[in-house]
Amino acid sequence: MPLDERIATRVRTLRAAAGLSLEALAQRSGVSRSMISLIERSESSATAVVLEKLATALGVTLASLFDAPIGRGTPPGPLARAAAQPPWQDPGSAYVRRNVSPAGWPAPFQIVDVHFPPRARVAYETAARTPPVHQQVWVIEGRIDITVGTAQHRLDAGDCLALQLDQPVAFHNPSRRPARYAVVLGTPGGAA
Repeated sequence: MPLDERIATRVRTLRAAAGLSLEALAQRSGVSRSMISLIERSESSATAVVLEKLATALGVTLASLFDAPIGRGTPPGPLARAAAQPPWQDPGSAYVRRNVSPAGWPAPFQIVDVHFPPRARVAYETAARTPPVHQQVWVIEGRIDITVGTAQHRLDAGDCLALQLDQPVAFHNPSRRPARYAVVLGTPGGAA
């Protein structure tokens, strides 16, 4: 299943499970009703910023919107082959992300591999969530500037920043070379 269809199905399923109308999700997320409808029909490639707003309003992580559906009666497996981890490119910043963790596996964390282009920037209007979401960003190659609220952090290869997703977060690659980092995120006592 193409990633845009996977995201469409996941948003639609989560919205239905929460008992939310399109209008209610629009009010909670700050994303227009028409945009949500387009996303749910796989007629729009939403940016990471828009998907983060929807994920927050639905009480899940952004990474979980990319999870592959698990077949009925088929329990999730502990192995995620590289071929089952399709990359997704953010149309807003051109960064590429790939969920590495096995979809649906009952773990308190998820792992995401991110390739961030030179000079790219993405800013999330993250707010407090219930349950809280914790994240660690480990830079594998290059350099990333991360702003959490008003605190600024410059991370070079090998550096790791731990944060809670309860305030605005911005990522910026200040260099002329691509950066690559891993994001490990989770919620206390539950699956991410």
